[in-house]
Amino acid sequence: MNILVCVSRVPDTTTRILVGPDGKTADKTGVKFVLNPFDEFALEEGLRLREKNGGSVTAVTVAGEVAKDILRTSLAMGADKVAIIKTENEFDSYFTAQNLAEFASNRAFDIILLGKQSIDYDSLQIPAYLGELLGIPSIGVVSKLQIEGNNVSAERDIEGGKEIVSAQLPCIISAQKGLNEPRYPKLPDIMKAKSKPIEEVAAIDCQPRTTILEMSIPSKKRAGVILDGSDGSLDKLVTLLHEEAKVI
Repeated sequence: MNILVCVSRVPDTTTRILVGPDGKTADKTGVKFVLNPFDEFALEEGLRLREKNGGSVTAVTVAGEVAKDILRTSLAMGADKVAIIKTENEFDSYFTAQNLAEFASNRAFDIILLGKQSIDYDSLQIPAYLGELLGIPSIGVVSKLQIEGNNVSAERDIEGGKEIVSAQLPCIISAQKGLNEPRYPKLPDIMKAKSKPIEEVAAIDCQPRTTILEMSIPSKKRAGVILDGSDGSLDKLVTLLHEEAKVI
């Protein structure tokens, strides 16, 4: 089985994010970056499919030179090959999907795995984009996966319950938390990963479909005030609405 896993480099979940001077991008100063947690589930699932069915696992990312660190992590976890589709420019989900689709279309993959979303922009767009661009089924938010021959059965999370979807290979699966428990790279594998080759591919040029106009940190909400049902509380409520909320 030939397995492609799409991965992305995101700020660590414990990192405090600040807006950059341009007001449109995050300030990367002092920020620790990691392999996107949802992509870890996808990579682990790819490794398990390889262990069960044989074949190879390729991890690929669309990013600049700095993203090679997450590809080293992918190699340390057990990926056979890795590739970076290089661009140093800012890009959106459409650009990412177009380049991933171009990469995948030039290689014969049986299944494409990726996280349901990246934890930075949380757009959840790329799995659906890839399905449309490649013309193959795309099943999202998958928490349980079974593959027998070319038959795929995926259990996915929906509001208030679960849904089971069937498809045929080749297809795209986006991973949800709970699909598996990702393995931790061992020190010998981390050391070996440092010397393994990383394929470099030039990104194709395509116009973005979205533009960030402004980025800002959410404002802190004021603490609520709890009032009882006394006459004095009613007077206080009127005062607060008039002097603080300024709605009356």
